[in-house]
Amino acid sequence: MAKGDRFWRKVAQQDALNKAEVDGKIADSMEVRTALVEKMNRGEMTLAEVQAELKRIKRNAKKNGLVTRSQAYRGY
Repeated sequence: MAKGDRFWRKVAQQDALNKAEVDGKIADSMEVRTALVEKMNRGEMTLAEVQAELKRIKRNAKKNGLVTRSQAYRGY
């Protein structure tokens, strides 16, 4: 595989991720992740609680008809 082919595949994967996030199909979107980090910074949650919540969100994504960021990047 040529170097340029890998580059364009990564660009396509990132585009797919961005489109899915804009369409609201991502369970653990950057908006959700940012909100969790803000709660941690305000002292409402500990790091362990934030990590557990993110893990729960990812686990329940399929039940809620959504995908995770990694699934969207791979093309779910």
